[in-house]
Amino acid sequence: MLRETIDRFAQANILVIGDVILDQFIWGTVSRISPEAPVPVVNVTKEELLLGGSANVVQNIISLGGKAALCGIIGDDAMGAELLALMQAAGASADGLIKGSRPTTIKTRVVAQSQQVVRYDREQIGLPSEQTLQRLLAYLEEHLVDFDAVLVSDYAKGVICAPLMQRLHQLLVELRRTGKKMPLIVDPKPVNANQFSGATVITPNNFEAAQISGIEISDEKALLTAARQIKKKLDCEAVLITRGEAGMALLEAEKEMVFIPTMAQEVYDVTGAGDTVAAALSLGLAVGCSMTEAAVIANHAAGIVVGKVGTASVRRDELLVALEKEELR
Repeated sequence: MLRETIDRFAQANILVIGDVILDQFIWGTVSRISPEAPVPVVNVTKEELLLGGSANVVQNIISLGGKAALCGIIGDDAMGAELLALMQAAGASADGLIKGSRPTTIKTRVVAQSQQVVRYDREQIGLPSEQTLQRLLAYLEEHLVDFDAVLVSDYAKGVICAPLMQRLHQLLVELRRTGKKMPLIVDPKPVNANQFSGATVITPNNFEAAQISGIEISDEKALLTAARQIKKKLDCEAVLITRGEAGMALLEAEKEMVFIPTMAQEVYDVTGAGDTVAAALSLGLAVGCSMTEAAVIANHAAGIVVGKVGTASVRRDELLVALEKEELR
């Protein structure tokens, strides 16, 4: 059943809107402490650049067999060029990437013996300039109709802002009047929660859900209360709360909360797990899955990605194997 759904992912074209990040990983080994300060000396063995932030969502969609385009901001700089090259290599459309005045956001992680030693960020956050914002809106106005679902990937760097979300909602309403109902999936940051009113589904983690709802989540009863509060506050169709090792919890209108146990066998790194959930969920909804079916698929995908070190994506064949194993149980 779900295998047929995965096969239909190839028909889906998802627009991802959000904060674009270039993830830099510096891999090495540690055998001594520096004589200059009580810090490890990392002997660098490898460096790599990977798509991060909303670009990692795009990478996950494509890796799962779908098609995707990215709308966001990069810098007119060397790292922006590197990111465009990675997008091209992934087979994703970068037509919606606007070169703004701010530099490309870079997160650098130093990893030794599979443990992150330090992370340092180079970024300039805040609202886009008026010129850049208008170019983002122009892209949405011209191209939104070409997609099957839209996924907002918010990292609170400034791309997701009130003017952009207001216009996006207007465009989605206009499309609905023509008979095209497009799912809006939101991977939120609490600071922007009020902008996501009317979303099809919002996917906060446990901590974010507590912040958005204002409710301390200490047990399943509090979790349900928080999910109901978020759903009421944002007038969204569904709330999917990711709970780490406890799995997921899904609340839809007029339905009981569904608890989905984790599929993770081993957890090495949770970096980008939320991106994977949002990507798989959006593909499921784009090809006509029920919300529960899409959430189950996303849960399996998340269980795979946390077993990988670094910013990672899940391949279609990996997801199929995981689903087949579950069916055999």
